Amino acid sequence: MPAVYIETYGCQMNVADTELILGTLGAHGYRRVDSPEVADVILLNTCAIREHAEQRVLGRLGALARHKQRAGVKLGVTGCMAQHLRDRLRERAPQVDLLVGPDGYRHLPALLADDTDPHLGLRLDAGETYADLPVTREKSVRALVSIMRGCDRFCTFCIVPFVRGRERCLPGPAIVEQTRAAADAGAREVVLLGQTVNAYRHDGWDFARLLRAVAAVPGIARVRFTSPHPAEMSEGVIDAMAEVPAIAPQLHLPVQSGSDRILVRMARDYDLAGYEVLVERVRSRIPDVALSTDVIVGFPGETADDYEATVSLMERVRYDSAFLFKYSARSGTRADKLDDDVPEAEKAERLTRLIELQERTSAAANRALVGTDVEVLVEGPARRQAGWMAGKTPQMKTTVFSGHASVGELVRVRIEASSAHTLRGSRA
Repeated sequence: MPAVYIETYGCQMNVADTELILGTLGAHGYRRVDSPEVADVILLNTCAIREHAEQRVLGRLGALARHKQRAGVKLGVTGCMAQHLRDRLRERAPQVDLLVGPDGYRHLPALLADDTDPHLGLRLDAGETYADLPVTREKSVRALVSIMRGCDRFCTFCIVPFVRGRERCLPGPAIVEQTRAAADAGAREVVLLGQTVNAYRHDGWDFARLLRAVAAVPGIARVRFTSPHPAEMSEGVIDAMAEVPAIAPQLHLPVQSGSDRILVRMARDYDLAGYEVLVERVRSRIPDVALSTDVIVGFPGETADDYEATVSLMERVRYDSAFLFKYSARSGTRADKLDDDVPEAEKAERLTRLIELQERTSAAANRALVGTDVEVLVEGPARRQAGWMAGKTPQMKTTVFSGHASVGELVRVRIEASSAHTLRGSRA
């Protein structure tokens, strides 16, 4: 059996795509190995969201090129970067044998079987969902299930619609069956994935119906989803979260900016007043919900007043956690045509201040849990504390605790200490 080694860069959707690639290749006689030293095929499954990832991949390709000294070894790049940088990759990494974009995984076995030009794996396919292809998942308490591919939103800062194509959804029954297979393999939690996950619609199914159906699969204790869009957050989804115990009280609600003017420039399709009404509605229906968000600082045209509006929003909403970034232009996006006029030093200063604010807010949110009992889904041994176990609360807060527990078990933990990122305690 030929051996395949794969490295994954980027988001959870790329991790799920790696599982799809492994399932597809496995059905054609390939076996996975953990080292490029013994692989016949070496693949880097890549992300195109940020420039830093691009530089990492190019450097890694240079390091892996030495393995091609062994006869027959093929080196390939899959995923968003292959789609986005096809010409540049062929120029800067001539050692690469094949480039396969997010809609080309079905053709990987055929491309590897001969010396077809790498561009043959880069056609976007508006009908491709991979609903009929096998998936090979690592044994874990958490399973990632892609429910849709592509995006129709075209936010001006985002490259995804151009490298993953237009939005299309998998059939609801197929998603439920994937969830059932994951549960049968030992998963206790499922994460539904989509670029605008709550825009899911297929043949009479909407996202609220899908959530309820997935939560009803025997063996699944928790259901999560990422990333929703504020403009697609329906009452039906909020009701499902409030009414179904297995749907985790955790919501990632990307805001990107606290300035209406910047939101218009980003083409986000909501304003701050509507966003904050949504936050209030969610918290009213789901009192124990943990909110997280994404924020970009230094977007083209962002003034000091625009930035202060973002700071003010974060002070008002008080997110449990946040992914914070400074803007960097990506070729091919609509924002790349705008004047990137905020100096890098100013971007860095704004980002640092926002990180410090969020660290204080996260620390206070976690400190409020000291003395309470929380339910933890055990994932395995704690990394830094010998003899302790680690897992996640329903709100996705990392918790380490003393005492024995089995992987996949749901346990009660009394919280005795906390930091901005971790809860610590002992079995209650």
